[in-house]
Amino acid sequence: MRILVTHPWSDPSASWDIALEHLPGWELQVCREDEILQHLDGVDVLVPMPNVVSREIIGAGSFGLIQQYGVGLERVDVEAATDAGVWVARLPAGLTGNADSVAELAVAQILMAVRRMDEARAAVARGWWQPISGSLIGSTVAIVGLGSIGTALAQRLSGFGCRMIGVRAHPEAGGPGSVEKVVGPAELPAVLAEADVVICSAMASPETRHLFGATTFAACKPGAVFINVARGVMVDQDALLAALDSGQLSWAGLDVFQSEPLPQQHALADHPRVIATPHIGGLTRSMLARSAELFGQNVLRWQRGEPPLWAVNHPPRPRPAPIPPRRTSASAETPS
Repeated sequence: MRILVTHPWSDPSASWDIALEHLPGWELQVCREDEILQHLDGVDVLVPMPNVVSREIIGAGSFGLIQQYGVGLERVDVEAATDAGVWVARLPAGLTGNADSVAELAVAQILMAVRRMDEARAAVARGWWQPISGSLIGSTVAIVGLGSIGTALAQRLSGFGCRMIGVRAHPEAGGPGSVEKVVGPAELPAVLAEADVVICSAMASPETRHLFGATTFAACKPGAVFINVARGVMVDQDALLAALDSGQLSWAGLDVFQSEPLPQQHALADHPRVIATPHIGGLTRSMLARSAELFGQNVLRWQRGEPPLWAVNHPPRPRPAPIPPRRTSASAETPS
């Protein structure tokens, strides 16, 4: 019984062994994205992480479950998986602590931008120039996407004395009590015009690709701060750069990018008005530990022949799950 994870940790202190803590008897292999096809033999469960799982990969393997160790499945060919009898499941951000961890990072990026922390740190090195910054007190914050991450953000920002407006696909679902009002996507331009801080925390989909582009940034309040902790494909990076260089946006905090890793020479990597982090929003020890528990439970559920929880498909003819080895009792002692 074997799991293949297609994403080695770059942090030497991290180990994928945590994923086996609730899966006795299972083995785990780790490979790079370009090595997936060479490591599929005997694999029962595939963990894609940020990598592409194509029709070719699905057809080359015999695995019956693609289980994400998080939420994102936009690079998995779900239609091909369904056709091949492979379940595809995620772990909800609200249950793993992912949403809380991402929200923490978003708040940190907001504060770094609003309080001009990069400039303040540089000021000390240059001889104590004191930059005067903004504050969240009395500001207006737009949270675009009020799912698990957006809700966790609103909860954390409620103590900062700011006014919050939520934008979501289904505004009738409402939001946390700390959010003053919740509107639909049609009202996004009007919300942007009054927001000092704009946070993208929505779910990526074909409909939200480049949701933030030249027209959207032009609708922002001049000098606004833009934060993206959702997915890189939701932002037109060329339009973002233009908005930063023109001063339409004062700062951007980015934890996600269209292409990851972000090329070292990319203009966003060392832009003086960009706080860039390498997609670490959800990568906390508490999130990894809770995810290991839910991951193990869902794999064992699938192994028992039950549909996995949080599946995004329902293959009509699922591939068989591995059968656990039969336990043998110790042989009886022969009487003398």
